[in-house]
Amino acid sequence: MGPLARTGMGVALACGVLLTAVSIGQNSDSSSKSSQSNNKEISKGPYVALGDSYTSGPKIPPQTATPAGCDRSGRNYPALVATELGLKAADFRDVSCSGATISDLTTPQSTGNGTNPAQLSALTTDTRLVTLGIGGNDIGFSSMITKCVGTGTLFKLAERVTDITDKAPCEEKYTSGGTDKVAQKIRTTGDRLTRALNEIQRRAPEARVYVVGYPSILPAKGTRCGRGLPIAPGDVTFLRQKQQELNTMLGERARAAGATYVDTFTPSAGHDACSPAATRWIEPLKPSSPAAMVHPNERGEQGMATAVLSNVKN
Repeated sequence: MGPLARTGMGVALACGVLLTAVSIGQNSDSSSKSSQSNNKEISKGPYVALGDSYTSGPKIPPQTATPAGCDRSGRNYPALVATELGLKAADFRDVSCSGATISDLTTPQSTGNGTNPAQLSALTTDTRLVTLGIGGNDIGFSSMITKCVGTGTLFKLAERVTDITDKAPCEEKYTSGGTDKVAQKIRTTGDRLTRALNEIQRRAPEARVYVVGYPSILPAKGTRCGRGLPIAPGDVTFLRQKQQELNTMLGERARAAGATYVDTFTPSAGHDACSPAATRWIEPLKPSSPAAMVHPNERGEQGMATAVLSNVKN
């Protein structure tokens, strides 16, 4: 989602199952031929990757893409997918960029360290595969995390005295007056996404399009986070629910537009930012692996790649 490597905080919003092996039996010859035929068609590019920082992979080495401000890694999930599919360099374009919103799909994005062209300009009528991971910045998820960390820090200081463990001070700010401001932003973002998906279809009518959801950032129980993400337990639940609502919207809009939704939330369960360093796919405020804070590490990008591949090859 947001450019956390440069702004210092933020999120957005990494995972899947390994490819199913082709069974060998009495019809092994025909199965093998069918598998080879399918893989040949699957591997045919060009492939264009679109998205925000959960796609680009800030601070995951190597960071060699242009413009440098997009924080694009050579080990992000699009690069891993392209490698697994055996695509040539000429058949793969990754134009994802840290901080991107849906509007940056059709207009140039200034990053503070170079300008990324409108992402959809990479599409042509020859494009055959498109992945799109976007929406978190449109609902302001990064700023939500920032605010909830601030209120959570104060909450945890008070908790030592009052022993309160179930309040959600950050949620109260986003739902004051009986209006769920985040839900409203998700609906608005959904309309923008539908228009973007229609434009992708217009520019690349023969492409298979996959909308990639966000992996699990926070655990089901907020008491697990501690100093890694000092958010009030009730607000952990609130933020997790909003992320799920965002993913639900992405899935609904993808299917309505004839695209495929890639669920990375389910397979990333237990690998959130509050899980142990050896197993987490999302880094906390102080990353222990090369990655931006509250963003996927290389393990997370690999998990997202596996989820994408399991859909592409089905």
